[in-house]
Amino acid sequence: MDVRGIVRRVDRFQRRYPATAFPVAVVKRFGEDHAGHLAATMAYYGFFSLFPLLLVLVTGASIVLRNDQDLQQRLLDSALAQFPVVGEDIRNNVGRIGGSGVALAIGAVTAVWAGLGGIRSTQYAMDSVWAVPRERRPSTLWSVLRALLMLATFGVFLLGAALLAGIGGGVGLTPLGIVSLLGSVALHVGLFLVMYRVLTAARISWADVVPGAVLAGVGWTALVSFGGWIVGSRLEAASNTYGLFAVVIGLLAWIHLGAQLVVLGAEVNVVRKRRLWPRALVDDAASPPAAEEGRADREPDGVRASDGTRSDSRRGRSIDLPR
Repeated sequence: MDVRGIVRRVDRFQRRYPATAFPVAVVKRFGEDHAGHLAATMAYYGFFSLFPLLLVLVTGASIVLRNDQDLQQRLLDSALAQFPVVGEDIRNNVGRIGGSGVALAIGAVTAVWAGLGGIRSTQYAMDSVWAVPRERRPSTLWSVLRALLMLATFGVFLLGAALLAGIGGGVGLTPLGIVSLLGSVALHVGLFLVMYRVLTAARISWADVVPGAVLAGVGWTALVSFGGWIVGSRLEAASNTYGLFAVVIGLLAWIHLGAQLVVLGAEVNVVRKRRLWPRALVDDAASPPAAEEGRADREPDGVRASDGTRSDSRRGRSIDLPR
């Protein structure tokens, strides 16, 4: 069987049509950027910043909404609904910052600073995906300010989610429930739109990040909707062995899935903006050159040919490359 011939025919087919060439290019770019490692870093910092952020949320809601216990509960429920199955366990382990006013202030500042770690790790991932040179990346102060802006955006998102939960909670697939679901999708898309535009120093416009925001927003809504089955299957297999640690395993798995979705949406924006498709399945000789900024693996003095040589544009000769 001529395996190479089959691969070449499949490769020619997928490069001929955008419906296949674009996803292949996104997947290849995902691997080339070590996006799995970036997502793991985001999941790590996101996991450790989750409880401090929820601590601030519970404390702030108890102070601002002390006369409306029902709205407090809905706000917390909407936040924990983003973590199916393990949300109830998180609720049982999150208290509130108490004590004197000084203790409350110190605790709140410490919790917010811990939360900034998750946002800043996302900033690093976005700049890495867009190949922003280090000299163009923001300073520590500006990075923290942008992270604070995103934390405020998350707060607005939670308020909107609480409102939608109050409107469509428990109504099922009724017209009101469908409207609530569509509102949640729009809310998620808007959140990712701001995230992709704000958390990078790349010179891009709002229109450049719309496709990835739509993908991430719809994908996140699906993850929340079907997360009970996804995470629950893992917890069911792990609970007999790890007991309470299964909650940690499920939470980490859930956050990592979300982080991969965030990076995947960013890769979609990059591939579309810089027209980095079609890409060959095996050999990138027939693919268009990457129009990336700051790529260290570019070959400025020549282009690799399909026969294993590289033409030297400065001297007009070919150089044999090791195979």
